[in-house]
Amino acid sequence: MRFCSLGSGSSGNATLVEAQGGITVTRVLVDCGFSLRELTGRLARIGLAPDDIDAVFVTHEHGDHVGCALTLARKHGIPVWTSRGTWRAMGSPELPGLIHFARDLTPIALGDMELVPYTVPHDASEPLQLRFSDGAAKLGVLTDAGSITSHLLSQLQQCDALLLECNHDREMLENSGYPASLKRRIGGRLGHLANDTAAEILAACRHQRLRHLVAAHLSERNNTREIAALAMASALGTTPDNIVVADPKLGFPWLDVG
Repeated sequence: MRFCSLGSGSSGNATLVEAQGGITVTRVLVDCGFSLRELTGRLARIGLAPDDIDAVFVTHEHGDHVGCALTLARKHGIPVWTSRGTWRAMGSPELPGLIHFARDLTPIALGDMELVPYTVPHDASEPLQLRFSDGAAKLGVLTDAGSITSHLLSQLQQCDALLLECNHDREMLENSGYPASLKRRIGGRLGHLANDTAAEILAACRHQRLRHLVAAHLSERNNTREIAALAMASALGTTPDNIVVADPKLGFPWLDVG
């Protein structure tokens, strides 16, 4: 199993997870927060096209995550998985034969991989994040959460790779020109993960088999690659050079999970 990002940040998010089983390949796109034209161009950079995607999982209804999900599904006949709450927040779109509902801790078998959705604290209707497994290795994905819960920590234990939101540096956010209400939303219990909170999650999930750590969903105004990488490296007991940081335009290249 391997994963890559097509872009990660407030301008759009899309993570591709791929698993191989003999002669078969399964690809799941987690969020597709871009226009269809932009998504197609970003897929082309890694030698793929929309028809190469087997399913889309929409974590929540915010525009930088939903993007072209409905258009992609209708044009290419790609199944969409999401929670009922997210579906309702998207306007209860009709996708005959293509919409599938996900629930907290109910495994989803898709080809060569299994997805386990789990609930997170975020200001959305019924947000879900994911743990992936191909039977040999596990990948944990966590973005768009405002605080730590024992539930999310339990889902990220013993993962071989982790993609963690490192949205903002608290001091940079406080000193930013954002309105006070927006600062409270971003930094609140249902907002986005600050670097130090992400580092706390990482420290709680750290183990010897952890192969890759990716810092994702960085704010373009209230964080830097260097600050985020240093926070993650401190929690892992390593150097910032060993931390992968997702770029809003370029994402990051394929990383093997196991």
